Amino acid sequence: MVFNSITFLIFSVVFFPIYFATKGKLRLWWILLASYVFYGSWDWRFLGIIMLSTFMDFNFGKLIGATENKARRRTYLILSMIMNLGFLGFFKYFNFFIDSFVSLMHTFGLNPGLSTLQILLPVGISFYTFQSLSYTIDIYRREIPVERDMLKFAAFIALFPQLVAGPIVRARDLLPQMETDKKFDWDNFNSGLGRVLWGFFKKVAIADSLAPFVDQCWADPSKFSSSHLLVGVIFYSFQIYCDFSGYSDIAIGLARIMGYRFVENFKTPYFSQSFSEFWTRWHISLSSWLRDYLYIPLGGNRHGKFGTYKNNMITMLLGGLWHGANLAFIFWGFLHGVYLIIQRITTPIWRKFVQLVRMPAFINSAICMIIVYTLTVIAWIYFRSGSMGHRSFSVANTIIGRITSFEEFSWYTVLNKYQVLKGILLLVIMLAVEITNQRMSWNVTQLRRPALRIALFASVLWLIALFGTFGSNSFIYFQF
Repeated sequence: MVFNSITFLIFSVVFFPIYFATKGKLRLWWILLASYVFYGSWDWRFLGIIMLSTFMDFNFGKLIGATENKARRRTYLILSMIMNLGFLGFFKYFNFFIDSFVSLMHTFGLNPGLSTLQILLPVGISFYTFQSLSYTIDIYRREIPVERDMLKFAAFIALFPQLVAGPIVRARDLLPQMETDKKFDWDNFNSGLGRVLWGFFKKVAIADSLAPFVDQCWADPSKFSSSHLLVGVIFYSFQIYCDFSGYSDIAIGLARIMGYRFVENFKTPYFSQSFSEFWTRWHISLSSWLRDYLYIPLGGNRHGKFGTYKNNMITMLLGGLWHGANLAFIFWGFLHGVYLIIQRITTPIWRKFVQLVRMPAFINSAICMIIVYTLTVIAWIYFRSGSMGHRSFSVANTIIGRITSFEEFSWYTVLNKYQVLKGILLLVIMLAVEITNQRMSWNVTQLRRPALRIALFASVLWLIALFGTFGSNSFIYFQF
């Protein structure tokens, strides 16, 4: 089930009263049962994979923690990684590698006769695989204690708010919070509900309203003018942001109502002034995971500038591959790897230039934000095209080619002007709130004032009702 559905509303009405009415083991059993119902609603067969992964990693964790023998500990960790990455590789990448191998053989005039399988991708497998992997790796590093309670570990892995699209919550952050029962707290409820409503606004009112315009552009870009496509790619950059950060807001808000604190996953990324800053603001739980479990173990920036460039590129390529089995996703990661390398090379030169011309700080900031956003949007064009199979690169290149040709570049050639103006209005509202929220948090004191709190919640509900697109549209990141 998806958050933006009547089914989930009914699920919540049943879940929360029983959650707060139970304690101890009974509450953990209720979390686990409800989370499995939530997950199994897509396809009950998915449950077998998450159950097996949970059982195996729980026991691998115990085995790693029970021995001081480095070789054995490393063996158990490798087995855990083989199991988790094996599941992920088979369900997500099997057909991709078969197709790539067959295409390569065809270039040499060979026909290996291999065929792909009709493999159904379990929803959220990339997220809970990384979550479970971080647990065994942290135990191997002696950074967290071994969890001895199988029920609590299973509830941690399956906790429904973050199960299918993050944030990727690590054991070190959540398991200690599950040691004690959380009582119902009005402050948690108010701040959590506010976060949930804001997430729904970003998803239902903005992302789903922008989606038809964006889909139209990618369906056949040759039919539209350069100005129409430019609006389309800008809208997509905000569609994916509002869709994914909206999901994270809902997940964080639901967890807050339960009494848990999830890590923040987005912090106004399009205001970044560098690409390294962008990756501390966009999908923070994934970028920090890749940093801690891939980039730093590879050597980070400890082996000179060329070693740093190599590690940046490997990390971003694998980050692109994590998103999907298509060369366009890998190319998206490659572009961000190139951006990070170019940034490291040009930053000292740019700083000297800024000092030389005595450029005001606000102009410098504006120029950097525009450059980062523009290059990010170019990469997003390939990312969005990644779901289009063999047409991915041709569609992306057509869009870029038509935009840069400036053919029929005029407001008059932009179609569906009402839809565009509606989208712009919603984005202005969203950006105004998020800029304000940079200086405040969802625990701001005004939410403690009942009259203002009710007015704020009612305003968001009114905006959702007025501008929302209601069709239980799935979140973009469910496909990853």
